[in-house]
Amino acid sequence: MLRTTIDLDAIAHNTRTLRAHTQAELMCVVKADAYNHGVERCVPVMEANGADAFGVATFAEARRVRELTSKPVLAWLWDVSEAIPEGIDVGVPSIAHMHALIDAPSVPTVYLTVDTGMHRSGIDESSWEEAFALAAQAEKQGEFSVAGLMTHLSCADDPADPYTDLQAAAFRRAIAQARLAGLDVPRNHAANSPATWTRPDLHFDMVRPGVSLYGLEPVDGLDHALRPAMVWSAPVVTVKPMRKGEATGYSRAWEAPDDGFSAVIPAGYADGVQRSWEGALEVTIGGRTYPQVGRVSMDQIVIWLGDNHGGVAPGDEAVLFGDAAALARRAGTIGYEVLCAPRGRTARTYTGEGK
Repeated sequence: MLRTTIDLDAIAHNTRTLRAHTQAELMCVVKADAYNHGVERCVPVMEANGADAFGVATFAEARRVRELTSKPVLAWLWDVSEAIPEGIDVGVPSIAHMHALIDAPSVPTVYLTVDTGMHRSGIDESSWEEAFALAAQAEKQGEFSVAGLMTHLSCADDPADPYTDLQAAAFRRAIAQARLAGLDVPRNHAANSPATWTRPDLHFDMVRPGVSLYGLEPVDGLDHALRPAMVWSAPVVTVKPMRKGEATGYSRAWEAPDDGFSAVIPAGYADGVQRSWEGALEVTIGGRTYPQVGRVSMDQIVIWLGDNHGGVAPGDEAVLFGDAAALARRAGTIGYEVLCAPRGRTARTYTGEGK
């Protein structure tokens, strides 16, 4: 009953738009099942429209993407106890991870992850000298190959924040120090989606956009003619009259302001409709927009049709969102979370040919 409809032509358009925006190599980030759009269909489309490599979080995700492309696949979130998969490029966020790679039976290509100020993952600057010396020795002994350095920017979605400049300076120090230690580091990358659009000076050798591939502008106020690729919809289950003052749902949290009609949509928190969206979710049916009212339940939400001048009837398609960014603004969250929300009983369908 619930479905996300993914527009592959939008994915293709967004990939080409990013490709045209930079002279650096383009790593398309497809973690979390391509931000909930489906790697099996998205990866071939991105590859056909300019992707040079793919990035994911985990080894499990990397193995799945590896089956879909011959392009490099990088995974950067892993535990030192995990077996290192062959044919996957590996992000190295600590010296302990580096030792795990040295002991691995394969000879992986690695990117050393340096912490330039996000303080989340990566080798601290105080340990760069030790880490780069160890990496240079391991590379010389044929234990792994260092393709470059990588880092992550914490404030690039706010181009006015000077912290990005501090991180950029730290990353340049890391590159210089790595080369002094004997590492070539020919392919370095820091730019996420917002930095790809706003900081061409930080493109380095490769950019690493994610959410823009799926049609979201990562910086408020910018417009790069991206096309949202996901629509989440469900059929109307019931339409019923309500009298003024009657309440719907748990806790009687909402009362009808006038005589009118309500409708039930079969989507609840088990399917990804967040309870935090209560009062912010607007459902579109036949070109008209209706507010979600009352509590979000496990399996369903209620919308208020007013006098139902639009003639909403059971079976009509109700769009929960087609513009994830708009819902995010109303709900006080981010478009990333909205895109990742549909789950549970949601089926995925595709339109377009990825051209």
